[in-house]
Amino acid sequence: MSETPTIHELDDATVRRIAAGEVVERPASVVKELVENSLDAAASRVTVAVEGGGVDGVRVRDDGVGMTAADLERAVEEHTTSKISGGADLEAVGTLGFRGEALHTIGAVSRLTIRSRPRSGGRGHELVVEGGAVGEVEPSGCPPGTVVEVEDLFYNTPARRKFLKTEATEFDHVNRVVTQYALANPDVAATLEHDGREVFSTAGSGDLESTMLAVYGRDVASAMVEVDADPEAGPITSVSGLVSHPETTRAGREYLSTFVNGRYVTAGTLREAVLDAYGDQLAPDRYPFAVLFAEVSPDAVDVNVHPRKMEVRFDAEDAVADAVTTAVREALLDAGLVRSSAPRGRSAPEQTEISPESPAREVAGGEAAATDAGSEDD
Repeated sequence: MSETPTIHELDDATVRRIAAGEVVERPASVVKELVENSLDAAASRVTVAVEGGGVDGVRVRDDGVGMTAADLERAVEEHTTSKISGGADLEAVGTLGFRGEALHTIGAVSRLTIRSRPRSGGRGHELVVEGGAVGEVEPSGCPPGTVVEVEDLFYNTPARRKFLKTEATEFDHVNRVVTQYALANPDVAATLEHDGREVFSTAGSGDLESTMLAVYGRDVASAMVEVDADPEAGPITSVSGLVSHPETTRAGREYLSTFVNGRYVTAGTLREAVLDAYGDQLAPDRYPFAVLFAEVSPDAVDVNVHPRKMEVRFDAEDAVADAVTTAVREALLDAGLVRSSAPRGRSAPEQTEISPESPAREVAGGEAAATDAGSEDD
């Protein structure tokens, strides 16, 4: 007979690696957490550069509020955050991040370097974390804002690295993440680069249609219909954004983007509500483009469902769905794209091509800078 196994406490390094698996699933997870930090830091410009699909390297640069040396040291500790102060704050989370896990968990499974300088003034500093081992905070010459570099992701967890997909697939996930946050924040200039090549860049003008043009191209941007509704009752206070003509579709749901209080979420309730608004207008296995924002009272939605923060639960799910379906259907009716009774005809089966059209840009000091924020529509 084998001996009874002994129960023992895991060491800190092992605990960190296990916990990291819940937050950092792939390079796109790293990008998501870092971009959320940049947006919460009131950045007006965010640049994401990845190498090898993000497996070889990720760099996120912003011009946000930045951090002092003391804040930088605290930022990589477990469950430390500037966004909530206690359990009561979870009832009405108003920021993208709040769990205090991102930098700590990323540093546990990579070689992480953070450089930051407060926007309000003061010196810049640098901190390096390798596999959870935190170095000393050192002075660093850097511009206001924060730059986070992640190299050798999962170097110390080979099982996780082995299950990553091809470079192209991993980059597709990164592209999707950056695209969603660019669409959710048209007032922020967002740039995505892969292996030194610019994939897309938005002007940060605050115009959603211009942002659509930059990330999806003219064919998509010109086929969008504005949604703008303020339900009189129920948990949703407003539904706004853009949805496409029934003929402008793709074969997957990934271009059907839904946001709750500015947070990108993969909420089946919202996606199905959008599809319901089209009735029988869509061809089989075809899905519209959508960038739809639902504003919900913070105490009527739970965003603390999963560490990746992409799932939400609504107190009144049916009421939320009805409000979204009604808002989208009325926008399509007003544009003459659907009928209230007889069907107009299903959309064509061909997929709409995506061809990003970034604003005219020039390289200045290693950073791409917009030369004509209004040139997208010329």
